[in-house]
Amino acid sequence: MDYRKLSFSLILCLFAGYLGSVLNSVSINTWYPTIIKPSFTPASIIFPIVWTILYILMGISLYIILVKNSVHYKKLLMIFSVQLVLNVLWSFFFFTLKSPLLGLIEIIILDIAVLVNMIYFYKVSKTATYLLSPYFAWIIFATILNISIFILN
Repeated sequence: MDYRKLSFSLILCLFAGYLGSVLNSVSINTWYPTIIKPSFTPASIIFPIVWTILYILMGISLYIILVKNSVHYKKLLMIFSVQLVLNVLWSFFFFTLKSPLLGLIEIIILDIAVLVNMIYFYKVSKTATYLLSPYFAWIIFATILNISIFILN
């Protein structure tokens, strides 16, 4: 086991989660409670738990790709990084700018980026791709939630 690559992968993903939570904190207790949300919106306590698990799974997925020593590892790291940056940007658009519309546009791009990430990872490691599957499912759910919030507000 390459602990350096594992640490890098986990810290990178958890740091992205931290950045997202900082961006959320701008309006999570002020603006967000005032908007109309659909009935299927999870309780607030669910989000940090789910996201922490997802960021850990993403980190493990990245680690698997990094230790495979694929000749394309730089390209794979770049693709992964793009979707990770898009992940953080959603919090900026939705919470910091308080814009469900910009959040919606951005999360659709994120959906596509994660799918592309999974397709490229699959060519190197099926396990790495499977570890991203819960993340993909969650952001699809988040997209539906974002659409609903946009429509309701």
